[in-house]
Amino acid sequence: MTEQTPSTKNNGFTLRTFALFLLPIILLAGVIALFLNTGGGLNLESPVPIEELTVERYRLERDVFELQVRNTGPQELTIAQVIINDSIMPFEVTPDATLPRLGKAYITIKYSWTGGEAYAVRIFTSNSVPIDLEIPVAFVTPQPDSKTFWGFTLIGLYVGVIPIFLGIFWLPALRNLGKRWMLFLMAVTAGLLLFLGFDTIAEAFEQAAEVPGVFQGIGLIGIGVVSTFLILDAVSKRQAQTGRDEASKRLSLAFTIAIGIGIHNLGEGLAIGAAYSIGEISLGTFLVVGFIIQNITEGLGIIAPVLRDRPTLKALALMGLIGGAPAIIGAWIGGYAPSPTLAVLFLSIGAGAIFQVVYEIAKLIQRDTTKESMSGTVFSGVLVGMMMLWVTGLLIK
Repeated sequence: MTEQTPSTKNNGFTLRTFALFLLPIILLAGVIALFLNTGGGLNLESPVPIEELTVERYRLERDVFELQVRNTGPQELTIAQVIINDSIMPFEVTPDATLPRLGKAYITIKYSWTGGEAYAVRIFTSNSVPIDLEIPVAFVTPQPDSKTFWGFTLIGLYVGVIPIFLGIFWLPALRNLGKRWMLFLMAVTAGLLLFLGFDTIAEAFEQAAEVPGVFQGIGLIGIGVVSTFLILDAVSKRQAQTGRDEASKRLSLAFTIAIGIGIHNLGEGLAIGAAYSIGEISLGTFLVVGFIIQNITEGLGIIAPVLRDRPTLKALALMGLIGGAPAIIGAWIGGYAPSPTLAVLFLSIGAGAIFQVVYEIAKLIQRDTTKESMSGTVFSGVLVGMMMLWVTGLLIK
């Protein structure tokens, strides 16, 4: 009679196993409750109230300021006073002036503001804690009507869809190149995407500085990047196990590149829409022109894996829309409901997708080339790809 090892005795998740798993959690909850009730024996209280109110966005109408605020502090707070340019103003709070933790409210202030001027808004809580907001340019906030809807749509077309399709139009010319040139272009694509990935991460960190501390912007970046990379990697491995031919795998990689670039372009649309929504017209125009110049190279990156193949016009059109159309969605969100938290999440998802695509391109290059021919061509291609976007940024930023 053979003796069972611990790994073979119980293969199922029994009620006893569940109880043993739950017991430490119950005991931990008891320890936390004991600490909260006793204060750890110190019996200390905070000498001043800890209050934090975040202005998530503001909206301007004629003679009206509307502020969307959220209580991001650890305790309940009450909005007591609003001052605009050193003048105490009457205000209304909906639904209530007292906000629980993470509670949201809208502050409406009737004020005859002048277009193009800057305003300083200060909110005081009932414990005299000040919260400041700077409005750099007073400007009627765009509302979701047909005119602004099509305006933001057109901006997204200029920024995302048109440049990427222009890049895809290089396909007939590039198809006549030899194998080494195709390897070089694949490496250029990897360099382009690496630069885009680092740039996206940098933008995410900039936005994370504006995210309320309770939402942990840095943590959102980690969640977005890691989860997106792992999900796309799992999808890629499952596709590789289906036994498809090499041409189908290269087409799948091109679509994956389009997805990564598309999420990146969504972040660009967010930045442009947010600039226009607060009246920074010159900044918005500058961003549009800069992104148009930059994004034509993204079309090249999408078609690089399929240069030796003959993808259908339908596939090329779909890849162009996947890569460019998210800029339209980003412009809508940024123009109508700008949110640093959403921006961080989208940018981090885009970065994760881009880095996963670079990983797939690296595997493809390694599989299709010999070690002797790899080093010089791949190194120069990656460097050229990164330098292309760096020089573009140097000229337009």
